[in-house]
This record gives sequence, C-alpha cells and structure tokens, in this order.
Amino acid sequence: MIALIVILTIIVFIIVDVALRFAFKKREQLKIKRERERALDIGLKLDFTVEAASLKRVQVDHQKARILAIDDEPIILDSFRKILVLAGYSIDTVENGKEALGLIQKEEYDFVFTDLKMPEMDGIEVTKAVKHLRPDIDVIVITGYATIESAVETMKYGAADYVQKPFAEDELIEFVKNSLIRRHDRIERQMKPTIRLVTQTTKESTSKREFNVPAGAFLSNNHTWIQIELNGNVRVGVDDFIKKIIDKVDEVVFPDVNHFYNQGNLLFSLKAFGTTFEFKSPITGKIVSINEEYLEHPEWIRFRQFELCWICIIEPSNLSEEIVNLKIGKNTIDWYQSEINRYTQILISAENNLKDENKKKEKIWNDFKNSFL
Repeated sequence: MIALIVILTIIVFIIVDVALRFAFKKREQLKIKRERERALDIGLKLDFTVEAASLKRVQVDHQKARILAIDDEPIILDSFRKILVLAGYSIDTVENGKEALGLIQKEEYDFVFTDLKMPEMDGIEVTKAVKHLRPDIDVIVITGYATIESAVETMKYGAADYVQKPFAEDELIEFVKNSLIRRHDRIERQMKPTIRLVTQTTKESTSKREFNVPAGAFLSNNHTWIQIELNGNVRVGVDDFIKKIIDKVDEVVFPDVNHFYNQGNLLFSLKAFGTTFEFKSPITGKIVSINEEYLEHPEWIRFRQFELCWICIIEPSNLSEEIVNLKIGKNTIDWYQSEINRYTQILISAENNLKDENKKKEKIWNDFKNSFL
C-alpha cells in the first residue's frame, strides 16, 4: 500500500511539473508576443523622415535579423511588418529604391527584400546597387507569378532568392527562417577556420569553423587522441577534427575487450554517410573496456567534450617509447592548420572536377580516408 502511495505521489508530481513547465512556456511566449505588438505599435508612430521620407521602422529586442523591405505598394509593406515583427525580426520599410540605397549605406541589415516591378528604380537595379555597395547583404526579390522568370534573372546579379506574392503568413515566416539559416551557414563557411587550445578553464567551441585541441591529451597522425589516467591506463578517442568533419556517426565498431592490439593495428571504426572510417591504434596494449554508451547512442560523439568522447581504454605495454611520436599542446596547432588546409583542398578539387553530387561526396570521403586515416 505504501509503495502504491509513493508511486502515485511521484506520478502526480511529474504531471504537476509538466503542467507548470507548459504554463510557464506559454506565458513567456505570450509575453514576447505582447512586447513585439507594442514595438510594432510604437515604431509606426515614430517619425523617421530625416532618414527617408517613406521610412517606417520597427525594432524588437533580441532580433533574429534586421530586414529592409522595398515595395511601392504600402499594403505589401504593411503585411511584411505585421508578419515578420511578430516573428521576431526588426523591419525597416520604404517605398522606393533610392531611399533604400541611402539607408543601406548607413544602417546594418541582414536582408533587403525588394519588389521587382517599381517605378523609377526596379528590383533588378536595386539588386545590382545593393550588391555593389554592400555585398554582405542578402537580397531577396518580391515577385508576382507573371514575373517569376525575371526574378530568377536577378539571381545573375547577386540576388539570393525570390519570394512570390501574395504570401501566406506561415509561408513568409518559413521562407525567411530558411533564408536566415542559409545565410548563417554561408557566413560560417566563409570564415577562416581557427584552432583553439582547450584547457580545463576554457570551454570547447561547437562551431564547425573552430577546432578544439585538448591541451592535456596526446594526438596521433590519424586524429585519435590519448589521455593517460592516474592508474597508467590510456583513454582513446577521436579528435575534434574528426568530430566536425564526419559530423554525425551512425555506428561505432568497437575493439574486442581483453584483446591485444599493436600500434598501427585497426582499433575501431565509425560508420557514417554510408561509408566506414577506420582508425588505427595510436599505442600498443590490451583493451580494458569500451564506452558502451555509444552502442545505443553513437551520435553522442559529436556533442561530447573530448575527455568524455573516449571510445576505449587501453592498458599500454610500450607507452614510454611510443608516446614520443605523438603530439601535444601548442605543438599541434601548426599541424592542425596544415590538416585543415589539406582537407580544404580535397573539397575544392571535388567541387571543381565533379558535377554529380553523389560522385562528389564519394570522392571527398575516399580522398579523406586515404589522406587522413
């Protein structure tokens, strides 16, 4: 009877906890919506004619992006403001291209949305001018069904995409969300990769453009690391270079516990993208244990910090002689940079020489395995 009461108490506690969490979440969402509605109301009452005669501006806290929209139809601009402000975007709107070009030279925008058909300065001219003055801004063309072909034409002049009007609220929000994701991905790819020496007091970066080098671990040429434990055993895992490039692991093929492996023997494999990546043992010794968490959740490798990202533990038999061939600390940074440069060349070669996406991916992974593993 007591056990039943305890179980019922736990169940009630869980239900109440979930209900409270849901209520707090809904209240927070409602609070944010009301704040954005107030921003929309206040922004439209302010006078920005000093910057542009037709300018209407609404700024929100914690904006997802800042957008400038250009259209000679005020009703279209009204829709843009109402839909996107409530979705968390700051919006400036003007009714002609000349005012827009004045704004982009002194304001910071992520996107410019421009109507294709406008008097004096049409969408093609706006696109050309924006990409000339501010090539970092993404231009999206607003078009009707009859002018889709012309909208596609603007992409030759640097437009990133086009959106067709009239648009439903959810369609516009989803379109802008996807455009923002593509923008962030492109900016991250364009950034020069950096290498960070990670100590106990520095947090590992999750950015694909930042590679973490553990200060307290030794690295091998095939991008496995070892960390020596107090009892003399050695943890072995894959480094951040492998985690960032392979990205998502589907399966880990472990070594056999209590079996002996020489340095250079196949130790474990990672399966991803329909291919197998094989890793040789960085040292000689007997397998003491494996990380069984990865039997059920191999994808966790991507998110674990290096000391938790171990694959197996080895009892070494020749560590003092073999460890001198491994890298550690600051000495690894120049080597890491050269490895990143080599991988970049593999990507460039595949991009320049192959059109078929499947063949391109196959070549990248084959070259990667031959060059690095």
